[in-house]
Parts: sequence; structure tokens; C-alpha cells
Amino acid sequence: MTNNNQELALLDIVKYPILTDKTTQMIEDNKYHFAVQVKAKKSDIKQAVEKLFNVKVEKINTLIIKPQKKRIGKYIGYKNKYKKAIVKLDNRYRINLFSDN
Repeated sequence: MTNNNQELALLDIVKYPILTDKTTQMIEDNKYHFAVQVKAKKSDIKQAVEKLFNVKVEKINTLIIKPQKKRIGKYIGYKNKYKKAIVKLDNRYRINLFSDN
């Protein structure tokens, strides 16, 4: 039962992939960007990506993105802070983030 809970916790670490012009260019170098939970450790992120996509992770860099100001009319608010993980895969593996429909 606890093993199943640990697997679910690992799958909840990775929230979504970050897809911008710069990150899609880095996919050619086999580097993928993901938004992850703020309290996640590099070892947890590595286990989650390897389990989720069935790949071998070579290296992980992380950074915390600070809350950014967002203005809508006269109201000023903030975007949430999040942690970004840059995952470098082994050269034999690829992740298909774009559907081929």
C-alpha cells in the first residue's frame, strides 16, 4: 500500500512541460523543461521523469521562478511561483511531447 502511494506521489511531482521557442530549440540537444512541485528534490524529479516517460535521465538542473507581476486594467496581481526542471536525457532516449495526429 505504501509503495503504491509513493508511486502516486512521484507522478504528481511533474506538473506540465514548458513549451516556448527556446525550450523547443533545446529539445534538439535532448534537454526538456518541466514545471515541477516547488518542494521536489532533484532525485525525486529524476525518479518521476524516468517512471513517467520510461527514459534514462543523465542530468537535472532546477531553478525557482519568482512570482511575476500581472496587470489587468487597474488591478495588479501576481502569478504563482513555480520550480522549473531542465532534464538532460541519455542520447538513446527521446520524449515525444507533440502528438502526431
